[in-house]
Amino acid sequence: MVWIKFIACLLVIFFSGRRVAKYGDIIADKTGLGGVWIGVILISMVTSLPELFTGISAVTLVDSPDLTVGDLLGANTFNLFNLAVIDTLRQNGSLFTSISRTHALTGWFSLLLVSVVAISIFVSIRIHPMSLGWVGWYTPLIILLYLLAIRRIFIREKQQPSPPESEVFAREEYSGKVYLHFGVSAAFIIGAGIWLPIIGEEIAVIYGWKQSFVGSLFLAFTTSLPEMTVSYTAARIGASDMAVANIIGSNLFNMTIVPVVDLFYVTGPLLASVSLNQIITAVTLMVMTLLFIAAVHIRPGRFYRISWWNGTLIILFLVNAYFSFTLS
Repeated sequence: MVWIKFIACLLVIFFSGRRVAKYGDIIADKTGLGGVWIGVILISMVTSLPELFTGISAVTLVDSPDLTVGDLLGANTFNLFNLAVIDTLRQNGSLFTSISRTHALTGWFSLLLVSVVAISIFVSIRIHPMSLGWVGWYTPLIILLYLLAIRRIFIREKQQPSPPESEVFAREEYSGKVYLHFGVSAAFIIGAGIWLPIIGEEIAVIYGWKQSFVGSLFLAFTTSLPEMTVSYTAARIGASDMAVANIIGSNLFNMTIVPVVDLFYVTGPLLASVSLNQIITAVTLMVMTLLFIAAVHIRPGRFYRISWWNGTLIILFLVNAYFSFTLS
């Protein structure tokens, strides 16, 4: 029965994700906001809500800050791994041949927030808890940096020349119904995305994965499915900017979940209560993000669909998974 629920949830995410990508592309085209900003802000928030609710539940219901931070960092590495896989599977050339260079700016801000989290984990555990009441001083800092990031991305996107209208949706009628369709599809994604980790937790309990590496990996996988589905669909319909922006925007937004969860974790500063092993995943994520930024600037070619950037990201993800497993 639990696997039937899991499959049903996946189907809802798959079909709703296709519609979110479709109508998000129409909104980006017709409003002039651009696929980057729509993907980084609007769609990434929609697809990242499962991580938010999973994180809050982990600290309020089961008192597990390690599970929260591990899920967020793991989901971000999963997102970049998924982007590398999507780029590898894409038949008509790399995603990076025509995307906006604004993605590099998003990548730099994402790298900055991950660096703040990694440094805060080390300092909080080894030197000082960095407390500001029951939260850490990094909580207001991360929120301010995120607000600065979305402002800078918006300004940069408006300075870019407008891309040609997507041929796929050139004949679509633009009306208020577009927002309605987008909103309904987003609501289904949010609902299924929140339900999915609950089902994943049930599966982990049934098979004895709850406290294991497999359980953590499975949780990161389930919470990353909305991003994977939307970006894969966006890439298929030719909305490359939205596909990339959703992934890197989700990574940016996921780091702002740390201060939100910190507010709910009244025991003390969140990052002072996690394992130092989280730094390994954080450093791996930082290297993967740097490779993403380099790929945006260099626009690597592919040989049999493999390029230096997507191949290296896939290897880094697998190596990090191996070390996370051995350390756990």
